[in-house]
Amino acid sequence: MSETTTTGTEKRPNPRKVREGIVSSDKMAKTAVVTVVERVRHARYGKTVQRTKKLYVHDENDDLRVGDRVRVQETRPLSKQKRWRLLEILERAR
Repeated sequence: MSETTTTGTEKRPNPRKVREGIVSSDKMAKTAVVTVVERVRHARYGKTVQRTKKLYVHDENDDLRVGDRVRVQETRPLSKQKRWRLLEILERAR
């Protein structure tokens, strides 16, 4: 049997990904779009390049606003595109 328990503190064989980003859209109900910037070194030329990803995040209380800095965590598929959920709001937009 695997290392799972009935409590919420089971040890996962592969931990869920956690990302930080900026909310770019809050127009949907209980969903926000978070833009995550990743800095990667180019394979051949070595220059640092920025890659952006748009993540669809579940926001149960619908309290995110455009410009908020948030931390999100990977989760099971919640809809066709939504695979992330809100962990915490790090900084509110001004």
